[in-house]
Amino acid sequence: MTRESTEDRASTPSLAERITGALVGAAVGDALGGPVEGYSPEQITDRHAGRVHGVVGPWNGDAWRTARPVAPYHKGDGHVTDDTLMTHALVRVYARVRDHLDAYAVADHLVPDLMTNPRWIPELEAETIPLHRIFLAEKWLVARLHYGHVDPREAGVGNIVNCGAAMYMAPVGLVNAAHPATAYAEALDVAGAHQSSYGREAAGVFAAAVAAACAPGATPESVVAACLSLAKDGTREAIERVCAEAARHTDFESALGPLREAVAPYDTVGPDYRSPSLGARRPSRLHAIEELPVALGMVLVARGDARHAVLGAVNYGRDCDSIATMAGAVTGALGSSVPEEWAKTVAEASRLDLWEPAVTLTGVAREVFARDVERRRAHERAFAQLGGAGCSD
Repeated sequence: MTRESTEDRASTPSLAERITGALVGAAVGDALGGPVEGYSPEQITDRHAGRVHGVVGPWNGDAWRTARPVAPYHKGDGHVTDDTLMTHALVRVYARVRDHLDAYAVADHLVPDLMTNPRWIPELEAETIPLHRIFLAEKWLVARLHYGHVDPREAGVGNIVNCGAAMYMAPVGLVNAAHPATAYAEALDVAGAHQSSYGREAAGVFAAAVAAACAPGATPESVVAACLSLAKDGTREAIERVCAEAARHTDFESALGPLREAVAPYDTVGPDYRSPSLGARRPSRLHAIEELPVALGMVLVARGDARHAVLGAVNYGRDCDSIATMAGAVTGALGSSVPEEWAKTVAEASRLDLWEPAVTLTGVAREVFARDVERRRAHERAFAQLGGAGCSD
């Protein structure tokens, strides 16, 4: 090995570092975005006397439990939301199955975990089952799979079409590190239990983005190119439009309005996030969720820097905890880490070990890769016996 190649390898983040960066980055983005979720950039600026630059308290202060009865959650002060709870739950499914997942794994493992295993829920400030925190689109999993006994591959049909499945698909991309196409296919299968239409498509494309970001030498541009090579219909068009606009900016401040304008024709929610239009969140080949295109746009604006991308996503408002979750995951997989003080604050406030899931998933990813190699070699030998090409070395 030459000196140059040795230095290149030393400067390239390892699989473990990329998985850690992605999962910690996703959790921190989630926690920073939670307290300003649902508001516009202007409202965020008014509330916080400027842009958000780190962990902030609840929007409604001490009245967080009663201000919005439909969501009596302590968002803020470094608390992660259901984005991270679901991401860690999916890591636990991988730890149990130790192989690729499908919709049946959601029914057999994820749903029972949500229903039967009490955990500390930061936003409820209590130990209880995750089912009591996840929101309506995620409770759908339990209603359809546990109580309705619906075929897991079709259970997502009928749910509101949103980012509910996409927000926790980073582990699928990490298990399929550097192979976006397999990440896309696996996430589509897994997400079929939860979502349909462009919500399911977004889950596949987000997993592909994370997988693409893990490739040695990956850049924000190569991640977007991988997404565009796989994405379909409105999701592809929304990513293309948003990322074309993002390429014109180098700071999130100037990008906030233009990125919203670029994604607006594909977003069904409408201008008032808390008062969705009558056509909101219905299946369509023409539309896309807002969160994924904007997250990829912020990654481009930030040139792959985790801190900049997460803050851009947070200050964008609307569903910014999920946007920042996605931006944190992609930049983390690229090798950029969120500030250590953010990670420590979120871990302590949420009473979560943000690093243990990454250790677990790294081990699983290596085992799955070894199994994939064995399966591929067996296929090569069988195909060669049929008169096809010979086995590779």
